[in-house]
Amino acid sequence: MPPESTNGAGRRNGGGLAVPMAWLCAEYLADQYLTAAGLTEPGSLEHRAALRSLALTVHLSGRPASGDWLRLTAHEAGWAEWVAERLAAEEAKDPGGADLALARDAWRGLSETWLHAADLDDGTAGPEPLVDEAVRTWLPAWRLGLPVAHLALWLT
Repeated sequence: MPPESTNGAGRRNGGGLAVPMAWLCAEYLADQYLTAAGLTEPGSLEHRAALRSLALTVHLSGRPASGDWLRLTAHEAGWAEWVAERLAAEEAKDPGGADLALARDAWRGLSETWLHAADLDDGTAGPEPLVDEAVRTWLPAWRLGLPVAHLALWLT
């Protein structure tokens, strides 16, 4: 069966099946960055959290690869608040959009999935903060995925 044809709005001619091309492209690009960086094992929790975090950053920024992605994913840059604001803005523009539905699902998964991991905020201050990996705490998945996404961007 041939694929559905789409118009510029990402919907099948006639208004039926929505094709979330913007989200799929963001997810593909995020996967390429993470694969190139080789920081996590594909399929691991860390990889999936980083993939969703980076895909959200790419999709919601609305810009091609730029230093903005590094700035947005930097530690303590207010990424979670930025995501919530951008999702609300997207909801106002196109509440039934297929891209928005996948972005919301990714955000829900990142914020509602908690992982027992090293406490990333427990490091000593200084030019090279040290994290004691023996000190563990429960973190939402985005708190683990975002630093991996940032590092993947920085490395590639």
